[in-house]
Amino acid sequence: MASTQSQYPLDPSGPSVTTSAVPKMQKPIPYSCSNGHRTPLSSILPPLIFGTATFNHQYNSDPFSLDTTGLVASALDYGIRAFDTSPYYGPSEQLLGAALATPFVRSTFPRDSYLLLTKVGRIASSEFDYSPAWIRTSIARSLRRLQTPYLDLVYCHDIEYVSPDEVVTAVRELRRIRDEEGTIRYIGISGYPIGVLGSVAELILRETGEPVDAVQSFANFTLQNRTLGGPGGIDRLAAAGVQVVTNASPLGMGLLRREGVPVGALGDFHPASRELRAAVRRASEFCDGVGERLEVVALRWALETWISAGAAAGSRAHPVSGLPGKEESNEDVGRGTKFGISVIGVSNAKELEMTMLMWRSILDGLEGGEDKAVQTGRWKRAREWSRNRREAVEMLAEGVQEVLGEWFNYAWDSPPKGFVNQRKKGQIEGQSEGKKEDAP
Repeated sequence: MASTQSQYPLDPSGPSVTTSAVPKMQKPIPYSCSNGHRTPLSSILPPLIFGTATFNHQYNSDPFSLDTTGLVASALDYGIRAFDTSPYYGPSEQLLGAALATPFVRSTFPRDSYLLLTKVGRIASSEFDYSPAWIRTSIARSLRRLQTPYLDLVYCHDIEYVSPDEVVTAVRELRRIRDEEGTIRYIGISGYPIGVLGSVAELILRETGEPVDAVQSFANFTLQNRTLGGPGGIDRLAAAGVQVVTNASPLGMGLLRREGVPVGALGDFHPASRELRAAVRRASEFCDGVGERLEVVALRWALETWISAGAAAGSRAHPVSGLPGKEESNEDVGRGTKFGISVIGVSNAKELEMTMLMWRSILDGLEGGEDKAVQTGRWKRAREWSRNRREAVEMLAEGVQEVLGEWFNYAWDSPPKGFVNQRKKGQIEGQSEGKKEDAP
């Protein structure tokens, strides 16, 4: 289940972030399609994506009580230009669509100034439908919920729960919609087992002659599990022609927190075993012992390290500046190199603010960071501080790895043993992905 989680303990009562002075209307993201040749996704998908799995009953007791409108507006102000969601994330699509439809957003951030990413195929925890009929139904509904005429990127959601042939069939239907209806621009696959993602990406290329544009992996490049960065991960996917590989759930769906996994209205959904959770608690106590929080160390390590580790299938799009109302180009920060792409999720304004401060500090440590800090009137030693912090976090990451022991690079079973798809063939009418009460 590809999803995101908060960096800090959930605090729905946190204050809203006040946006900067009303910015000018944002420029469109350059996109073109001529004779079947599309702008490379790697040139327009930014290296930091706002994930909205937190707009869901899994992570919060009442997602409708979250200031989702304020969060989305503030994220745009900080420079976020891509939002990831799914019909499986309960009311996430509706909440995101409503936030993007406010007069402020529509007048300042036109639809062509940001990217929308969603998914198809996963209906409930034990229901999957990759049939062409359901794909069409799901896409039409996502367009309505998100209040948009098109979707920039659509993933097949959690592909390990269905057969490889079903995934190929779904990808073919998504491409038909892309080519004949124009409501989809790019197509990808998502899931947890690294080996499955690699083998299915290779199968799609072999069977169709066209690679998938994107792969989203979750909880596989974290302090606890780094397999996405290995040869069987991003290198294999890049060799299969995948343009971008996004690293979602840098905290392992909330596992890597002092408080443990988040528990929302749906109860404890996390697949981690008691033994793995106990090992993570010991890692958290290790961080406490040196005056750090596990979630802060884990998030910084994942975001910062993936910038280079994920570069083989990364982004040359403008990085998210992390500064309200300030824009930067890829040439300004990093000297035009590719950045690995991460997906982050928050539940309140304070979490967003702290995540953006962390991201800004990470960018300060890159090539050109010192010059950019001086140009923008910030601390001239910001780059030095960032690089020192990186060394400290790397040292702590090594300590966490030692504490985790045999649980380092451990992956839970997905799907779980004994899983049976409860979806009936041809079951379309009256069905909805996510919680029943969240359907339109």
